[in-house]
Amino acid sequence: MCRWLAYAGSPVLLDDILYKPAHSVIDQSLHAKMGVETTNGDGFGIGWYEPGSGRAAPAVVRDTGPAWNNRNLREIAGHVRSPLFFAHVRASTGTAVQQSNCHPFRRGRWMWMHNGAVKDFDRLRREMCLAVDPALFASIEGSTDSEVMFYLALTFGLDQDVPGAVARMAGFVEGLGRDHGIENPLQMTIAVADGRQLWAFRYSSRGRSRSLFYSNRVDSVRTLHPNLALMRELSDDTRMVVSEPVGDLPGVWNEMPEATYTVVPSQDGDYAPFTPVPA
Repeated sequence: MCRWLAYAGSPVLLDDILYKPAHSVIDQSLHAKMGVETTNGDGFGIGWYEPGSGRAAPAVVRDTGPAWNNRNLREIAGHVRSPLFFAHVRASTGTAVQQSNCHPFRRGRWMWMHNGAVKDFDRLRREMCLAVDPALFASIEGSTDSEVMFYLALTFGLDQDVPGAVARMAGFVEGLGRDHGIENPLQMTIAVADGRQLWAFRYSSRGRSRSLFYSNRVDSVRTLHPNLALMRELSDDTRMVVSEPVGDLPGVWNEMPEATYTVVPSQDGDYAPFTPVPA
């Protein structure tokens, strides 16, 4: 499995989020506490939108080596400031360690990353790929279930309705799994962004999903920890979603319940129910 972090809010230097906090996502690449594997060294990736870029395509940097000792990643993090970015450290579930299999994945303005697996993907892969819109299929570069899930979501209308498209993707995978006699075929925490908003999903067929947490409102964290300098720079609607908590401060993190999703920024509360829809 993997560890990931998604940030949306006031522009911030990537280094302030990726490296400086205790138990940062870079530290988690070597010392994860809540993942299936302690070490997530099968590649990494970051993707970010430039301030004011709206829905322009994000920049993406991916590599097959571990994140914890990559000098280029450290250099980028110290110079890039972004209002919306992803970071992912990979532990392969069986597919090759190659750049095209590292997250996040990108098409146009969309960015996507995943932790989890499609059970028995080797048995389902052909039919999953055949369900991808032919106009999109040639853009699939790697061999992971995660990338095919992304292109299925694009096929099922990600441009028009993000939660609906992800629900149809999940419903399609579960239906295909049942047709092949595969029990509990889907395990996923997913982050997806379009340059203006971030959506994060937690779901599994078994109802025992991989860990996922979202941060409290900045004004609440600021009240709890008034000496935390970074909090003075951030807008109240700034949020992070992470595979496991970053930092060591109490009152910052909330676990997302099973079968829910969240969107940042949003006026509709912290999370909403997520239910797969047969596609």
